[in-house]
Formats: sequence, structure tokens, C-alpha cells
Amino acid sequence: MLRIHFTAEDLARVRLAPAADPLWEMLLSAHTLGTGPAGGALGDWARWARPRLRADARLLFQLAPPRGYSADFLTPAGGSTRLEDGIETVLGTPRRRLRTDLAQLAGRPGSAEAVRLLAGGEASSLARLGSSLHGYFEATLAPIWRSVEDDVAADRAIRGRALLDGGVERLLRTIYPGARWESPVLLMPYPADRDLLLDGRGLLLVPSYFCQGLPISLLDPALPPVLVYPITHTAALPAGAGTRALDDLVGATRAGVLRCLATAGHGQSTTDLAQRLGASLPSVSEHMTVLRRAGLASTRREGRRSLHTITVLGRQMLRP
Repeated sequence: MLRIHFTAEDLARVRLAPAADPLWEMLLSAHTLGTGPAGGALGDWARWARPRLRADARLLFQLAPPRGYSADFLTPAGGSTRLEDGIETVLGTPRRRLRTDLAQLAGRPGSAEAVRLLAGGEASSLARLGSSLHGYFEATLAPIWRSVEDDVAADRAIRGRALLDGGVERLLRTIYPGARWESPVLLMPYPADRDLLLDGRGLLLVPSYFCQGLPISLLDPALPPVLVYPITHTAALPAGAGTRALDDLVGATRAGVLRCLATAGHGQSTTDLAQRLGASLPSVSEHMTVLRRAGLASTRREGRRSLHTITVLGRQMLRP
């Protein structure tokens, strides 16, 4: 059980992270990959992501083993919604903090190399860590980041409504099933028996796409208090999955017209589209009319031909 002790000042300083935190999502998605098969959306993502991992991702896994302690400095206080800012903060971790966190990992199977490499805080070692974080994000998270952001935003809307309707206490009660508010203490299921004293520092709530099971807090009680909690998500969308969803939404032929327009370097005539899709001219013409009305495509006359192009909104529809 986790018991978070609030003062009146703490209740006034409860904050909700403004958007998805890329560093927390990196760490927790690495846990997802390290724990073996998973079901649902995260299982689909894991099966897609594992073959994409780069060799330098090994360093991240050594610092963030799937069970037990992960280095606190990988998710710095305050967080950031921009990947570059977050990684810059990680690489600027003071050496004393590095040594403290790495000491917690010392002796854990598979972590010896990371501890040895980073304990001194040398620039070359930190650069290797930066490369590992960048590479991992680009390979496994960047293609689905829009989905992560959308589902975190949806959860924020739910929490905002709870705050407006019932104040901070209702917000705290609704972030996780089984959470109980026994003033001035928030109690919730947790892997260990622990008390977290806020002491006027407030609490940052971080909704997370990749958080599974129980909420998470930082081990060091001296760090700014953070509570990361799992959200409900619709589906992980690896590259290409978004186009299948678009087929279901607008129909395979109409979605095919959009893809043809997106991959063409110039406008496409109705005849061009019909030939590429293997469809009839009247069918393509009808689909183009619907797409224009929806603002997904546009048509201009050039001499005797009508040339069709995709709009910005149409391109957005094709994004995973």
C-alpha cells in the first residue's frame, strides 16, 4: 500500500502533467518490452517494436530493468513534453545524483556495464546514453507518438472534469481504481508498503500510456514527488496500422485514393487514379467528390484535365 500524506499546502499544489512525458514513456515502454508477452494494445506494440530495436538500446534496458528499481535520473523532476529538452536534462544530471542512482543498480544482474560506464559521468559515456535514448524513441515510439499524445490528452480531460466537479479530492480518488481518500492521506495499491510525505512540495500527476498495473513513484523521497498512473488507451498503432483503421472509417477505395494522392509528386487526374486503383472512372469521380466535400482533397482545372491533390487534413488522416 502507498500512503501519500498531504498538507493543505500540498492540496493546493497538486498538478497534472500538461501532456505525455516522453522520458516516462520511454522508461515504461522498455519495461513492457522486458517483461515478455503482453496482451491488448501494448502486446501488439511490443511485437511490432522488438524487431526494430537498435543495438544501443541495451544501455537503456540496463538502467531500466523490467522489475525492481530503475534509475531515477532517467525521469528528471518536472519532466518535459519535448524529447530534446528531457534528454538534455538527463545528460546534465549532476555526478552525485548519478552515483546515488547507479549505486541502487549495483549488483543487479545485467547492470554492471551501465554502472561502470556512467558512474564517472564522462562526456563520452553520457553521449552514448543520449544516443541510446534518441535511437530507442525514434525506432519504437515516434511512429505511435500521436496515439500516445491523444490518449494522454483524453485522460487529462477526464481528470479535469473530476477536478471541476468535485475538487482535488475527487481528482485524487479517480486516478486509479482502488484509490481511497482518507483525509489527509491518499491510499492506493502499490508493490511495497510505503509512506510518501509531501511536506508542502505538492504532487505532480503523470498519466502514462505505457504504465501497466500499479502506479509508480520515484524511490528517493528527497526528489520532487511524482505519481505516474496508467490510463485507458484505444490501441497502439504501429506504422501502417493507421491506414487499416482509415480503411474501416472511409472505405478501402476512398482510403486508396488518399494514399495515391499522398504519394504522387504532382496532381493526379481521374484517369490516373482509376488506373492505379483498378477502379472505374465514375467510381473514382464519386469518391473524389466526397473527399473534396470533407476537405481531404482538392481539384483544379488545367486545360481539359482536372487534377486532384491531397490537402493538409487529408495527409493528417493518413498518419498512424
